[in-house]
Amino acid sequence: MSLASHLTRTHKISLLVALYLAQGLPYGFFTQALPVLLREAGYSLKMISALSLLYLPWALKFLWAPWLDHRGAPRRWLLLFQGASIVGALALTQLQLDHGLIAVLIAAFFFNLIAASQDVVTDGLAVRMLDASERGYANGIQVGAYRLGMIFGAGVLLIVFARTNWAVMFACMAALLALTVLPVAFLPAMPRPAVEPVETKTLLLAWFRRMLTPGMLGFAGLIFCYRFGDAMVSNVLGPFLSDAGLDKETIGAMKGVAGNATSLVGAVLGGWYVFRVSRRQAMLVTGLAQAVAFVLYIVAACGIGGTSLLWVATVTEGVIGTTATVALFTLMMDASDPEHAGTDYTLFASFFVLVNSAGTFASATIVDAFGYAPAFIVGTVLAVAGVLALVGTLDRRPTSTRIADAWR
Repeated sequence: MSLASHLTRTHKISLLVALYLAQGLPYGFFTQALPVLLREAGYSLKMISALSLLYLPWALKFLWAPWLDHRGAPRRWLLLFQGASIVGALALTQLQLDHGLIAVLIAAFFFNLIAASQDVVTDGLAVRMLDASERGYANGIQVGAYRLGMIFGAGVLLIVFARTNWAVMFACMAALLALTVLPVAFLPAMPRPAVEPVETKTLLLAWFRRMLTPGMLGFAGLIFCYRFGDAMVSNVLGPFLSDAGLDKETIGAMKGVAGNATSLVGAVLGGWYVFRVSRRQAMLVTGLAQAVAFVLYIVAACGIGGTSLLWVATVTEGVIGTTATVALFTLMMDASDPEHAGTDYTLFASFFVLVNSAGTFASATIVDAFGYAPAFIVGTVLAVAGVLALVGTLDRRPTSTRIADAWR
């Protein structure tokens, strides 16, 4: 019996919601809330961009993905990593920014290492338990749950910090993470892929073989092209709002709560749209629409519109940007071999994180030298170019038969 038929739809939905919410919660904090706190503490944008080092486990998780993909039961792995995440959040209650940035970054790095490993198992499970007809709406649920986690991580927790303190904020994170364990705890036994387990000594060879599978590197390069311009704009919005004079509570409400809440609408819209149209149309339309939405931030960076325009830009980008993410994640699932689902999808997701870090650093460098408006202009132009590059390439030569089947 396949995993897709082994689980009921209720099981699938509850798992997607819980597991991706558990990922979005800490990721939202470390990518959106922590940069705001560091900026207010007086750190430069280049120093804040060093936070990208925290995401190295997310970029490098493909190194150990084959081992997690083919050894041990998914339920056991998930419970282990979720429990470790809760312990990590509780450990962070004992640290403060005034104890030194290095201590906080080291603790956060290991927290991200645990979360990235959990993500390998989660993504492999998602690819295997969804058939092609389910991937559109399921990715809407996936992204929506992830964004809901980011609402708590980047918005609610930032507001909690503003009204209480660092320890209370991370205690709340631990409590929220504990709730996401419940659907996994009641999960029935699940079959593993019908392939030989990967031994530790052959781990390097296993992922290297998958990386060199025809079409894998080409598709990963297209992800880089598609995402780089978007990362240049979206990943520096927290410091941009802080430099625009907004206080922590306003930023938490605007970017953390309103932005991610409207992303839930975008997740539903994206899931419906990807289900209704071809992958080609979904990638082209949502990608270009996202680039157009960035124009609002360019105008705001030029000093026009004030706080009102920033609210409009946040809501617009929250909806449209999420539809583009749903489309991309669905295409990534299409490109993943079900027998190596965790490994393949993790490789693509690692490139996704890598481009986030590269885009953030490139944007921060331009901002420090020339200001936010030039950085947003460059990011927007590259976003358009990336969409056209991906669509044009896959029109001429799909990177795999799985992509070809879904593309038109």
